[in-house]
Amino acid sequence: MAQQDGPERGRQGQEHSTTTSEQGRFCVARCTCGWRGPARRARSQARADAEGHTGC
Repeated sequence: MAQQDGPERGRQGQEHSTTTSEQGRFCVARCTCGWRGPARRARSQARADAEGHTGC
């Protein structure tokens, strides 16, 4: 399950822009709204998490 850092409500007018970054053996999806996906070993899964978030 994805976790969220910080309030997203205050930034609803903002366009979501996601990126992925590597942390050791894991890859994490992040968004400019403060959302952060779970750490994944598969980069493709982290990218899928990011794509799923931008549809919000």
